[in-house]
Amino acid sequence: MSRSARFLPVAVLAAAVALLTACGSGTGAGTAAAPVASTQSGGLPGEHVHGVARDPGDGSVYLATHQGLFRYSKGTSVRVGPVVDFMGFSIAGPGHFYASGHPGDGVNLPAPVGLMETVDAGKTWSVLSRGGESDFHALTSSSKGVLGYDGALQASADGKSWRQQSIAAEPRCLAAAPDGSRILATTTSAVMLSQDQGATWTPLPAAPQLLLAAWADKKTAIGVTNTGHLAVSTNAGGTWTTGRAKVDSAQAMSASRTSDGTLDVLIVTDGGIARTVDSGASFSPLGTS
Repeated sequence: MSRSARFLPVAVLAAAVALLTACGSGTGAGTAAAPVASTQSGGLPGEHVHGVARDPGDGSVYLATHQGLFRYSKGTSVRVGPVVDFMGFSIAGPGHFYASGHPGDGVNLPAPVGLMETVDAGKTWSVLSRGGESDFHALTSSSKGVLGYDGALQASADGKSWRQQSIAAEPRCLAAAPDGSRILATTTSAVMLSQDQGATWTPLPAAPQLLLAAWADKKTAIGVTNTGHLAVSTNAGGTWTTGRAKVDSAQAMSASRTSDGTLDVLIVTDGGIARTVDSGASFSPLGTS
């Protein structure tokens, strides 16, 4: 990977994402143990990372993994909250996250956890719905609700009541624009687009074959192609450009805007977290100092 010339400020606009709000069901889990620092390569807490995103309140980077939720800082990952095998993960706002997966041993959560929520940046979690029923391997949320895939596509406006939707192929990744106007699904056959909260889907012919997708704002869609390049659309998926540089073994990605409006993309690879602030022209390791 090539190195970029410099890092830009990482403060993220809090108004960039406004998502689902709901109350916990009363089933919850707090911090199971003192935070544990990671010693893995590149500061990663383990071999598999299923989600990466910045908290829009303070710009902190969070990693959702098989070993729990970790906050990344200066090349080190520190676990926050109980040990949960996270599969689906979505940041809704400052300190406000949604997730799915399986609880670790001794953690007071159903198995699978269904849809759960934290409002204190992962320190404690409560189950909103589908506890003991759903393990959402793909999960996204927007101001219009939440969409997840647990073997079937499920949609909810409030995180509690769900309706089953149809999609032609299993989604590897679901990504909703912050205002919920568009949702992308990456599949083995094509990139699919929904403009009605997952009720109907159509192939997006202009998009390259994407493994992962994310949105920085309601018009800017980002993807990692099957060749490891970054693809960017600034017109909500109408047209795409592809960056020169590439990454290997992309596991998870996120996109946001810095305080000066720069597009800030994070991609988790087997070796660490790669960052680009020039739309994929170059990548550099996320700052370690």
